[in-house]
Amino acid sequence: MKKITKAVFPVAGMGSRFLPATKASPKEMMAVVEKPLIQYAVEEAVAAGITDMVFITGRNKRSIEDHFDKAYELEAELAMRGKNELLRIVQEVIPKHVNCIYIRQVEALGLGHAVLCAQPVVQDEPFAVLLADDLIDGEIPIMKQMVDVFARHHCSIVGVQDVPRGQTRQYGIVSSTNLEADVERVNGIIEKPMPEVAPSTLAVVGRYILTPRIFHHLAHVKPGAGGEIQLTDGIAALMLEEQLLAYRFNGIRYDCGSKLGYLQAQVAFGLKHPELRDEFAAYLATVKC
Repeated sequence: MKKITKAVFPVAGMGSRFLPATKASPKEMMAVVEKPLIQYAVEEAVAAGITDMVFITGRNKRSIEDHFDKAYELEAELAMRGKNELLRIVQEVIPKHVNCIYIRQVEALGLGHAVLCAQPVVQDEPFAVLLADDLIDGEIPIMKQMVDVFARHHCSIVGVQDVPRGQTRQYGIVSSTNLEADVERVNGIIEKPMPEVAPSTLAVVGRYILTPRIFHHLAHVKPGAGGEIQLTDGIAALMLEEQLLAYRFNGIRYDCGSKLGYLQAQVAFGLKHPELRDEFAAYLATVKC
């Protein structure tokens, strides 16, 4: 089985939960402290040894391309003013050995369709999928953890975490049996079940490693609610042919697709920031609700 060298970032969504902030700017470019969400996701992929970043974009997403492009004028201005540390930060947004590839998703037909759009680039290789609005903080980057699991088992893997039963209708939920520490063999997967019928509380979150066979199933899966092609449905079909594992990642997830999760991430990353943490912690201690 080939190594994972390609990561897909579906970034064509509207980000409607953050309107009007996302009216003209992508939700993936919303910053947590000084980095946009998409940069955290790309850095996680780079830490896992991935070299080809495939962005599935849509309208009003040009700023993502600009962010990872070389900024000649900005770099020249910073160099002229002797702002060498800022120049270094700008130049290291993306490592030189990493390739950025952009594919336009003409219609917003769901996450499954966005992943299917990556087929011409991914072709017959296993690949990663990272959803930038799931910001996951781990001592070992989460995708690196999953790549290590893939190296042992050579099959598709979904990142999972336990959620309150009342929240199962917000996620794809798996039923599974334990295989090894933090790894489950998936027996079934269902999209957004009501709490009373959910087979478990083990929810799929925004990290995947998929074999190329997923493209066949995504091309044939029937659109679900809203006419969208669900990635969960494609994975369920794939599971009938191949083993599927669920990995309980070691880290803290912040759902930055929600306002509360985004604010929680700001506080957590602010308290970890080497330049800000002491002053920020002192400020938080003075805040009265």
